Order: sequence, then C-alpha cells, then structure tokens
Amino acid sequence: MKTIKGFVKKYWITVLIFAGLVLLYYYVADVKMLNPYLFPTTEKIAAAFESNKEVMLTNMLASFKLLIPSVFLSLVIAVIFGTIMGLNKKIREALHPVIYAFSVIPSILLSPFVLLLSPTLLSASIFLVVYNIVWATLFATITGIMTIDKRYLDKAATLELIGVKRFMKVILPAASPSILAGFVNSLRSSFVMLVFAEM
Repeated sequence: MKTIKGFVKKYWITVLIFAGLVLLYYYVADVKMLNPYLFPTTEKIAAAFESNKEVMLTNMLASFKLLIPSVFLSLVIAVIFGTIMGLNKKIREALHPVIYAFSVIPSILLSPFVLLLSPTLLSASIFLVVYNIVWATLFATITGIMTIDKRYLDKAATLELIGVKRFMKVILPAASPSILAGFVNSLRSSFVMLVFAEM
C-alpha cells in the first residue's frame, strides 16, 4: 500500500500531463480543428485497432523476433569487449581509435553492402540493428570499468578472486550503473534502426 501511495505522490503530475494530452487530442480531433487524415478521431483509431489486432500482433512478434536477439547480442559484445578494453590500458589505447572510427559510420550507410554480403535478410537486419546499438553500451562499459574504485580491485586481489568470479562479484556490479545507462541509450536508437531494417 505504501508503494502505491509513494508512486501516486511521485507521479501524479506526470499522469495529469498525459491525461491532459489525451483529452486535448480527443477535443482537437473530434472538432476537426486539424487535418482529419493526420489526426483521425478517437473512434476511427479505436476501430482501426479493433479491425487490425491480429495483424498488429503478428507484426509485433516479427519485430521482437528481430529486436530481442539483436539487443542480446549487442549487449554480450559490448560487455565482453568493453571489459577487456576497460581493464587493459594497452589494448584500450590500441583499439579505442579504431572502434571510435567505426562507431561514427551510420549503419544506414552500410546497409547496401550488408544486404549484398549477408546470406539472408534476417541476418542482414540483425547485423544492422546490432551495429547501430552496440556502440553506446560498449563505450559506457569501458568508462564504467575504467572508473571502478581501485580499492574494490585491490580487495578482490587480496581475497584471490580471479577470472569469472572476479568479473561477476566485483567488476560487473561496480560498473553496472554505467553499463545500464549506455544500454538504455542503445535501446532508444534500436527502434529507429528496427524500422529501417524492417522496411
């Protein structure tokens, strides 16, 4: 009960803003103040949802079939390479300029080459989505691991934590706020690339 009260207290203004926007649209669309083709009435929107619900479900599943593996793959790539580069200064200094150079190339620019070289449209689409969203998480992982308090790593060395145990118990928890921030930014751009890949 306290959780619900806290949520309402924190977000009641946000809820009012969204409710106000919905009511504003309802009024503007129903009195036809704007172009009815671009701003259809709420009845038409509801009817369109009702008549196309099966197609929408099929399309949603098709999008998730492309998006979920791409997001998972980009996260794995970013965490693995980000961890290696974050922990090893020589590797970071050697690879960071190369990775940065590739990261500024728009994935849409690569699409003709990817479509010609990939065996299937699905693999081409997954590659484009992964390429578009991996960079933010990768750079955030590198930064997060570089900025880990050295005392954590010293204590891990004292406790003789090495390999996977060290990564799971010390490095990942300490760097996770930065990794998650980069991952959220990646997710935002993933939907843009998803639309392009599906087209």
